[in-house]
Amino acid sequence: MSILSEVNTVTEPDSASTKSQTNETTSTLSETKTIFTVEEIQKLLPHRYPFALVDRIIDYVPEKRAVGIKNVTFNEPQFQGHFPGNPIMPGVLIVEAMAQVGGIVLTQLPELEGGLFLFAGIDKVRFRRQVVPGDQLVMTVELLWVKQRRFGKMQARAEVDGQLAAEGELMFSLAN
Repeated sequence: MSILSEVNTVTEPDSASTKSQTNETTSTLSETKTIFTVEEIQKLLPHRYPFALVDRIIDYVPEKRAVGIKNVTFNEPQFQGHFPGNPIMPGVLIVEAMAQVGGIVLTQLPELEGGLFLFAGIDKVRFRRQVVPGDQLVMTVELLWVKQRRFGKMQARAEVDGQLAAEGELMFSLAN
């Protein structure tokens, strides 16, 4: 796991006209993001080409949420038949990509670390825009709950250029 820290410091100088006031304002903005490279994702998830659908985790909050990206390219095998002359990423693969981002959150839960999670249900999934080669799919998945250390439910959303492409609820079960 890689940690990226950014610290920006802004200093506003004193006003030259009021020497009696020495009002120096310094504000520090500190943000820490945890990212996962594709190699680190492969250590956490069992998926491999052509079914590994997450290229990077760009933001991760332990036990809460993850934001992942999928760079959609024309040379992916599904575009040979879906659809010739009008390539569109199949909705089922968009849902699977969101689930894989959710898998990063679930596999990192302390009590469930290293488990294999399978779909237990998919609810309220809606597709809002087409995803085509050249798009970058940005998927945000938030953990809603975990029950009996065996089942989990997540809210997922996928966007392209800030436009909602798909959203829904994903349920998972820990396989024995």
